[in-house]
Amino acid sequence: MPFLLRVTLEDRPGSLGLLAVELGAVGADIRSLEVVERGDDYAVDDIVVELPHGALPDTLITAAEAVDGVHVDSLRPFGGMLDIHRELELIDAVAARGADRLQVLADQAPRSLNVSWASVVSRPASEVVVLAGSSGAPETPLVQADWLPLPRARLFETDADWVPGPWRELDTSLAAAPIGDGGKALLLGRTGGPEFRPSEVARLGYLTGIISTLIRK
Repeated sequence: MPFLLRVTLEDRPGSLGLLAVELGAVGADIRSLEVVERGDDYAVDDIVVELPHGALPDTLITAAEAVDGVHVDSLRPFGGMLDIHRELELIDAVAARGADRLQVLADQAPRSLNVSWASVVSRPASEVVVLAGSSGAPETPLVQADWLPLPRARLFETDADWVPGPWRELDTSLAAAPIGDGGKALLLGRTGGPEFRPSEVARLGYLTGIISTLIRK
């Protein structure tokens, strides 16, 4: 079964190799890797690993943190592969003529942006309107969104007052970015984490900026 392992590690020669050795020692097969964020002396990586049948997921955490300077931020089941080219595929899909572009955006954002679900929301008056939603979007409706209109991409606190109770119980990490003038927004959720990194939020803002120009056409 594949899992997504997000780790923070010291950005020094050999650290990733040592991590790969430790993961291999517990039978984990590394399928793909993406650098999420890099600082002066650290890196945050998303690693998709496959565990042999019957192996316990917790062995991945133990193995990873056996390497000096490595901290596991989160571990969750994962389907597919990490591939930054999927963002380009998302833009192409939204640009297709005749498509319901907001629905296409919601449908394809989870796969492209490595999230659990996506919704396009607006608040034309006091009530929140969900314009499009992906499969897996929460059944509990969003009834408050005082952050709309949204001027720029941002990360939200999981326990913010507007977040529905069931979303909080599932420890859903949330981020959003404006579409067009900000009256509409793409809202993303990661059930059980990992939390959105600043670099991911910035990338989300750039992506919706490009998509906004396509939707206006």
